Order: sequence, then structure tokens, then C-alpha cells
Amino acid sequence: MSVTSRYREAWEAFWSAAPAESGAVIWDAEPALAAARHLALFAPHLGSGERPLVDLGCGNGTQTRYLAGRFRRVIGVDLSAAAIEHARRADPAGRAEFRRLDAVEADAAGLLHTELGDADVYMRGVLHQCDPADRQPLADAIATLTGERGRAFLVELSEAAGPVLRGLAGSAGGPPPKLAPVFAHGLTPADVVDDAVPRHLAAAGLAVLAEGELPLVTTESAADGSRIELPARWLVVGRSG
Repeated sequence: MSVTSRYREAWEAFWSAAPAESGAVIWDAEPALAAARHLALFAPHLGSGERPLVDLGCGNGTQTRYLAGRFRRVIGVDLSAAAIEHARRADPAGRAEFRRLDAVEADAAGLLHTELGDADVYMRGVLHQCDPADRQPLADAIATLTGERGRAFLVELSEAAGPVLRGLAGSAGGPPPKLAPVFAHGLTPADVVDDAVPRHLAAAGLAVLAEGELPLVTTESAADGSRIELPARWLVVGRSG
């Protein structure tokens, strides 16, 4: 099984059209406002920190590059080949590894786990805009990658982000310029109900070890110049039992 062709093609088109410069994509916030905050919450659950880290749905690799050097090995994966090309060009020193990988494709997560062993996973804003049929396979892939000892840190937009995004999209002047391409390519952020996330994780055999609320910071500004922050929840999960 792999992600639906519509979903894969939408992301390929999005990243093919995305500008290369840092911060040009709406969720490409500087790591100090994203991965650094998340790592502070994740670190207490990581033990020695010697496991490799997989940045699942890495996009153009901004957060991946930050995480590289803080783990012994960091691999950014994304289903879009165009996203991976962005990530590689932005990392000429090769601080992280980048690969195209459809995480819900049959055996893809299993093959990566065979190579890496139990890994830690970082996933920021992926499940909430998956096609519904892909959400459980994605949770299953996280469970495969983490194995018995790994941990995953997930950040997902909450239901409350939906009205905010729809309000921005329907504003009199049209959606803000960095949000417009998301809707133009048929992507649907904040398209998952809050209780669905832990439900998918539990079905994959993963237990929630810690959770909380922390806004997902964007690179877009409101009309008054303030940074747009979207309601989001974070979870740390690992093998249950």
C-alpha cells in the first residue's frame, strides 16, 4: 500500500513550485521556533540519545538540519522527490541524510528499520493533512521505525486550527501569499479530529508517554504584522506494554 496518487502528486507539485529560499513556505519556521522547542520536550524521553533519528515528512529539511549533530545520525525522509532536492541543496555540507520515502508504502518503513535498528522519529504536521486512508498506515510506519525502544515526537494541528485557516483562506483579499499555494494544490491542513491521532497511535501499538499544547509557528503574518500561530498538540509516544 502507498499513499494515494492524488496526495503524492499534490505534494510533488507543491514542492516543485516552492521557492528555494529559507522561510518561503508557510510552515518553514526557523528551528528556534520549531525543532528546538520540540527537542526540549522530547529530550527527557530519549535515554542516551544514541539512536538514529528519522525526520518523517522532512520537506525542505530546515528542521532536519537543526536536529543533525544532536543525534548520531539523522535521516530526513519525504514522499516528494522535489522536497528532497530542496533539502539536499540547502545542506551542501551533508549534515543530514535525505531520502525519498513513502512511509506507508508496503515494506518501506520495515526496510529502513532493518537498516537503522530502533530509531527515534520526529514528525511535524504530517498526519493532520494526510488522506484519511493513509493515517493508520502512517501510524503503523511510526511504530515500525521506533520498534521496541525508540520514541516518536509528533506535532499535529488541532481541530481549532481549521477555522483559523479557513478564515484566512476566505478573507476579503484572499489567503495570505504563503498559505495560498497550500490550498491551490489541493492540500487540506487541519483535516483530522483531535481524538483521531491517539486512536491511530493506539491501534499501531503505541502509547502516549507525554503530551501538551504548543502552537505551530508559521512564517506568515497577519494583517497587523503579527506572526500567525496555529493551535497544535504535541505527543511523545513509544511501544506500549
